[in-house]
Amino acid sequence: MTSTAVKTGFDAEFLGTAAGTPVLTESGAADAVELNGSTTIDYTHFSLAMSKSRKFASWVAWNIDGGEMKALPRTGIPFVKDPRIPAEFQTGDELYRDNRLDRGHLARRADLCWGPKAEAQKANKDSFFFTNITPQMDDFNQSTKAGLWGRLEDAVLEDVDVDNLRVSVYGGPVFNADDRVFRGVAIPREFYKAIAFVVNGELRCSAFLLTQNLVLAEALDLDEFRVFQVSVTELEKRVSFTFPAELHAADTAAVQLLDETERKPLGSLDDIRW
Repeated sequence: MTSTAVKTGFDAEFLGTAAGTPVLTESGAADAVELNGSTTIDYTHFSLAMSKSRKFASWVAWNIDGGEMKALPRTGIPFVKDPRIPAEFQTGDELYRDNRLDRGHLARRADLCWGPKAEAQKANKDSFFFTNITPQMDDFNQSTKAGLWGRLEDAVLEDVDVDNLRVSVYGGPVFNADDRVFRGVAIPREFYKAIAFVVNGELRCSAFLLTQNLVLAEALDLDEFRVFQVSVTELEKRVSFTFPAELHAADTAAVQLLDETERKPLGSLDDIRW
């Protein structure tokens, strides 16, 4: 298979109905890295936008084909900066050496490894660009209620009668003005995901917020993780882009939202409104 045949970038029509791509706000666009005149940077099976000031992706959108997954190893693939983008707008190994911070994938590596073997291998490698990485505490996914955060995509494929086993995911860090600075880098303590899928021809979207409270002492001790199901509208208030109108209309949480002070963190996958 030649490289020209490999599908590049997030496919907004992947679910068989339009799910859309995030649109940066005016301030978000002003802060975004441009590549070939666009703020959307494409990889195999995913796309993203990079924040110049924070040096992390503001959003990543990726497609998952649950019926075409390939089990590929991660060994031997280095974390590298994307040579297409100025190095000063990317956070690399200088942040992660000799501490408890892990290089955490935003678009999960396993989510991207699908399709013909050459395509899956390209996606596997693409997932290791630092543009798709944010600092996360070691055991990040395992520590959030027995891996709840890391299993959201698996859960929708396993627990919901998803059409064609296809899912599109939007995720990234929340940039807060008071994020703690470590080695000159502001460390995001909150992350979001919005998972879009189709059931019986109907588009649905379930959105989630993870709050990661860090105590950045010498050891970067882990304080607490909490995962909430939220509305797409609430996520939008925390980020520098707007979600597509289709996802607002498909929001599974919008009809039954609690006030922020009243809602409880998810205790298990069973608490999710799909």
